[in-house]
Amino acid sequence: MDRTSPHKPVMIDEAIGFLQLKKGFRVLDATVGCGGHAGFMLQRILPGGLLIGIDKDEKSLEVTKKYLDTPQKALRLVHANFKDIDKVLKNLGVEKIDAALFDLGISSYQIGDPSRGFSFESDGHLDMRMDLSQNFSAYDIVNTAKREDLERIIRDFGQERYSRRIAAFIVERRKKAAITSTRELSDLIKKALGRRYASQRIHPATRTFQALRIAVNRELDNLEETLDKVLRFLAPGARLSVISFHSLEDRIVKIRFKEFKKADRGRILTKKPLRPDAEEMRENPRSRSAKLRVLEKQ
Repeated sequence: MDRTSPHKPVMIDEAIGFLQLKKGFRVLDATVGCGGHAGFMLQRILPGGLLIGIDKDEKSLEVTKKYLDTPQKALRLVHANFKDIDKVLKNLGVEKIDAALFDLGISSYQIGDPSRGFSFESDGHLDMRMDLSQNFSAYDIVNTAKREDLERIIRDFGQERYSRRIAAFIVERRKKAAITSTRELSDLIKKALGRRYASQRIHPATRTFQALRIAVNRELDNLEETLDKVLRFLAPGARLSVISFHSLEDRIVKIRFKEFKKADRGRILTKKPLRPDAEEMRENPRSRSAKLRVLEKQ
């Protein structure tokens, strides 16, 4: 089994350590990506265990198959949205799982591919679909959404204080010609904001690109829908680790975990979210915003 992955997993010791994995466990990696976390999970559950990896990015799954050269009886990779986790597990004949992991971040593999359109740092088609079989892309939002809808998306999903100004610039610009590339959109946002981001360390387009990605992939709606489903499949005492990367995701996880606790369905093991240590943040700057919350099924 090749343990090298093009994606550097975040908070690997904490996220997997909390799961208390053992030989023979049936575990779920609901966002398997390029297999970064999955490789370490397999080390702990083999022989005799089963890892079910779900991802809606079929290209990432192809990479995972290459890097996790594991017999099918120990590894099942499924192209699906994790909101359909109940259907996936039932189709595999799995009634209970012993642990589950969600890493909600976008992978380095996806960001590094300009053709996917996730990054403002390279020029590519304005896409942002994690599932390439999906018809709706960032191009459609940017070029067809009403100004007020654009403003709402950028404000609510990107927490961008200048959402109205950015939306107005986009609508005015697309009257001349469609906005087709990440570079075009990034340059337009920089023009709209002028010197407003001069004192901040983040790129002016960061929040808008995040907002578009969340809207295209319905990330928050899917997360809301999925947490209750996965809890139903966890065996008593099984644990769920969730790594989020922005406050909107973390808020959903925090609220749902509190609801599970109140209903005596789960015990929260992280009173406050855990963060990467200083060394990890130095080695992997993309881990800076990561937060880990863990729940134990009752």
